[in-house]
Amino acid sequence: MTSFFNRIVLSARLNPGIYEEVEADRSAMGQAIAVVILSSVAAGIGSLRYVGTSGLVLGTLSALLGWFIWAGITYFVGTRLLPVPETRADYSELLRTIGFASSPGIIRILGFVPGLMNTVFFVAGIWMLLAMVIAVRQALDYQSTWRAVGVCLIGWIIQAVVIALFFNFAGISPVEQGAV
Repeated sequence: MTSFFNRIVLSARLNPGIYEEVEADRSAMGQAIAVVILSSVAAGIGSLRYVGTSGLVLGTLSALLGWFIWAGITYFVGTRLLPVPETRADYSELLRTIGFASSPGIIRILGFVPGLMNTVFFVAGIWMLLAMVIAVRQALDYQSTWRAVGVCLIGWIIQAVVIALFFNFAGISPVEQGAV
């Protein structure tokens, strides 16, 4: 079995084998949670001058909530709307693989360097999306990367609508809160 640190590195390198390993390792849930926390804390530190300490705490909590929601949406879309005959997955498998797909987000800690935050966060976002596609492809046993892209895209749209509705009902501008 691969060490926690090596799992982070291999998942950030977009190694499909590590996502298969994490999917099969039921004891990796704690590690997946740790990766999501590390990634969100890194984002908080990287944007500390803009969001402050409370933003760091709220950002970490919202990242964990977002991870659960994203995995649930992905599970539903991938297993109910776009399954293939080989699709055999449960919610916890997606939580583990998607959790490790957050590993590239750890580089967001570099956002604290003056003038780098937007670039670092953009690169991390694209990198995390690529990792997410691989995680979904492996967890849902897809042969097609495009099917995984479709699941991620549908899930992202649904999540964006839910977040927008939440901010609308709460009377908060998502742009002012940094959510968009």
